[in-house]
Amino acid sequence: MRVLVATAVLVERDAVAAAFAPSPTREYAIPGASLSRVTPAEGGPAVFDLLAAGVGPAAAAAATAAALTAAALVEETDEKSSGPYDLVVSAGIGGGFQPEAPVGSLVLADEITAADLGAETADGFVPVTELGFGAVTHHSPESLVRAVAAVTGARTGAVLTVNTVTGSADRAAELRRRHPRALAEAMEGFGVAEAAAAHGVPVLELRAVSNPVGPRDRATWRIGDALAALTGAFGKLAPALESWNPHDRTQ
Repeated sequence: MRVLVATAVLVERDAVAAAFAPSPTREYAIPGASLSRVTPAEGGPAVFDLLAAGVGPAAAAAATAAALTAAALVEETDEKSSGPYDLVVSAGIGGGFQPEAPVGSLVLADEITAADLGAETADGFVPVTELGFGAVTHHSPESLVRAVAAVTGARTGAVLTVNTVTGSADRAAELRRRHPRALAEAMEGFGVAEAAAAHGVPVLELRAVSNPVGPRDRATWRIGDALAALTGAFGKLAPALESWNPHDRTQ
């Protein structure tokens, strides 16, 4: 099984890579980014390619699409480490809606939603789907979400993708009003999911909560704790992946 893990920045990518230490890494160049390949030390069923895709949904979509396309074009010579990807994971830290997703906890998306893709009207925000275009939500395989949540202890719910990080209580309340199942917000998940969907590849989004969604108060941020939680989560993924068949889309 081949898994592409897309983070926004290098520190998030390195936190994921730390779960596989002392696994050797190999670097692969793709347009605009680079991949680091790691293999679980015990062998395991999966090879993980780690991608620092950039900040925001556009950069994330572009880099993820480039990686997926490059993989699809490479002739498969080794069942485990070449050919198309079986799963894409958008991973990193993010803001958690309180009190459901406390700082330091893990959130796993069962739906990945673009929270601000649409239009402002006199009656309020209208999502782009109500304007007759595109999509605003992608869903992850239910069986895989259950399995990953069970081994990582992650809370499951909606993770919102925003272009502007929330910085006020009013904005946080408005997002919760429109998305009552939301547990977290970040800036890349929907872009990663759009690229995965275009290639017909299942997608997950896994976030470690580094700060509350709302007023920007650096005193409440726990970035180090969140990165450590991300490392711990990826250290537990192998059992969930072993029991999941990526080619059975009825799951």
